[in-house]
Amino acid sequence: MFDKLKKAFGGSSEPEAPKVEEKVEAAAPETQAPEAPKAASSKPRVGYIHLSGCTGDAMSLTENYDILSTVLTDMIDIVYGQTLVDKWIHGTYAEEMPEMDLCLIEGSVCLQDEHSLHEIQEARKKSTYIAAFGSCAMTGCFTTFARGGQQAQPKHESFVPVSSLVKVDLALPGCPVAPEMIAKTVVALCNGDMEYLQPALDKAACDKGCGCDVLTGIIRNGLCSGCGTCALACPTRAMGFSEGRPSCDRDRCIKCGTCYTMCPRAWLPVSRIKEDTGL
Repeated sequence: MFDKLKKAFGGSSEPEAPKVEEKVEAAAPETQAPEAPKAASSKPRVGYIHLSGCTGDAMSLTENYDILSTVLTDMIDIVYGQTLVDKWIHGTYAEEMPEMDLCLIEGSVCLQDEHSLHEIQEARKKSTYIAAFGSCAMTGCFTTFARGGQQAQPKHESFVPVSSLVKVDLALPGCPVAPEMIAKTVVALCNGDMEYLQPALDKAACDKGCGCDVLTGIIRNGLCSGCGTCALACPTRAMGFSEGRPSCDRDRCIKCGTCYTMCPRAWLPVSRIKEDTGL
């Protein structure tokens, strides 16, 4: 199953030594040579932190699909996480956070939750890569509607994306993230294939979080092709179509940003398009 997964997602059928070691050895005589993108390890150490939000992304991570069972058991070591391994700081078995190659952070950050604030700061220090795992971590999603007074934590009132507090290296959008996206990210990390992960790296800087962004960023710039991807990606059916163009029902929109990040035209260089078309 491991060989089949590696072949399907672009890896070799035989386990390879970590690319980072090969690059370091080759570059040793040339002290000024730039570092090449590195593989985390042959079996990356992955952590998972759940903050404020539902557990939909965690369910995607642990879905009983054949590909994910292989990923979780044969390809990575889950070294940190209250939900998956019961190992978290000031909790069970961990007074200190371990070193991690990749830390998946699900949910937005509650500014009134001191433990969450401390945990993501520690994760930034201990992790090679921080991933905003799902729309709540990436944009704040529906938690941005909270005003305090809600059950079961009435004192929690201010929620922000992870990138508001620490540097985020890559983002996996979705409400929730697709299981296949998680698997492909892990395989790319194993292979040190940062070129494959470039879209996720770019999305780490995305600040588009509602259906209105499709209107202002895509339609009004003349980029919409009417393909319908935004409507199909919307988890609440807030995105509809009127005369071949998207429309947003603001009462349904939860500000997850999925419609914008999934739009195939969302990442085109608008400045270059305007230059070429003389706009």
